[in-house]
Amino acid sequence: MTKEEILAAFQYRHACKEFDPNKKISKEDFEFILETARLSPSSFGLEPWHFVVVQDPELREDLKENAWGAPKKLDTASHYVLGLTMKTPLMKWDSDYIQDFMINVQHHPEEVRKGRSKFIEQFQKSDFDLSDDRKLFDWASKQSYIAMGNMMTAAAMIGIDSCPIEGFKQETTENILREKLDIDTEKFGISYMIAFGYRVVEPREKTRRPMNDVVTWK
Repeated sequence: MTKEEILAAFQYRHACKEFDPNKKISKEDFEFILETARLSPSSFGLEPWHFVVVQDPELREDLKENAWGAPKKLDTASHYVLGLTMKTPLMKWDSDYIQDFMINVQHHPEEVRKGRSKFIEQFQKSDFDLSDDRKLFDWASKQSYIAMGNMMTAAAMIGIDSCPIEGFKQETTENILREKLDIDTEKFGISYMIAFGYRVVEPREKTRRPMNDVVTWK
């Protein structure tokens, strides 16, 4: 793609409030969107995310009660994604997940794994002071948001609309995750939701501050 085509996709993307319920994203296109999330970068490459695609109408109804920012999206979106993030039991530097990940996913030899473990320990304890559960979850959520941004941009590049959603009650939504979706909420929390589909109304012209207001060169 040319630079102009890429920027056109950024101009095309907007927070779509309502989708055409009669238009569905193809399996191939949505797998492409999910693949851009899977390939996203994360701190230390630890991939602290999990994505739940909610297509069941009853589950969508359950989510609506606590997602005040999502009713129209839940009713009309072709695909609806819950962005989950790993909590302390998985994200602490000495967790079984991180140790297994370095061995079986990143394929680090023993001496490299031990060195990286010490480095991640230092990072969490002093460099970024991730000393409590909330700080650690928020840090991991920052990585999950990278995947969200990549999904929305990739969708826009192929003419698919999206809407990122934080308008929900986090604690009560996690109760639904636990009770209806069999998610271990001791290990995973919800960071955001994203709706995907096709717009029914053209958005207003995009507004942004000028470049000089957002970038400083020294």
